[in-house]
Amino acid sequence: MRSHFGALVALVFLAACGGGGGGNPPRDLDNACSIVKQHPKYLSAMKKTERKWGIPVSVQMATIHQESKFVAGAKTPHKYALGVIPMGRQSSAYGYAQALDGTWEEYKRGPGRRGAKRNNIRDATDFMGWYMDKSYRVNGISKKDARNQYLAYHEGHAGWRRGSHNSKPWLMRTADSVSARAVIYDRQLRACRKI
Repeated sequence: MRSHFGALVALVFLAACGGGGGGNPPRDLDNACSIVKQHPKYLSAMKKTERKWGIPVSVQMATIHQESKFVAGAKTPHKYALGVIPMGRQSSAYGYAQALDGTWEEYKRGPGRRGAKRNNIRDATDFMGWYMDKSYRVNGISKKDARNQYLAYHEGHAGWRRGSHNSKPWLMRTADSVSARAVIYDRQLRACRKI
């Protein structure tokens, strides 16, 4: 009986520590200083990504805010037929960065670790850095341009190049919001001397 109890305690401990999920999302999503105070690992991961890929912390934070609201296991909503019959999720997007299955696999085959997880903030920010660096290399989008980086992140590199976002007014408004939030986050992080 004792060995079963010990095994159960170890299992609970591992489940609580596993995945780098970060537990609960930050309480005040409008305050970058509060976010990094509650979750110092977020800032550590984002600074590492900025050093490696050149994507500013504020651009990463604003994109994660839009994509998942810092929820480690975020998933897209379910689709329903006739408003009531569940038909699966809207897409395979998952985790902090809302990376799609196929793009995540491409990342893992490239610079990502084989065991990288979308609900791990370090892996999610590295993925985002890799993707946005590619947007810079392929489409010439400045790494500091949160608006166009977000549009390419949402529409894909080829979609951004074709201008598919131009026919989606809701997406253009969302990208403007991401851009404005990146400016606010940058100002806040400078004020509390985190960047």
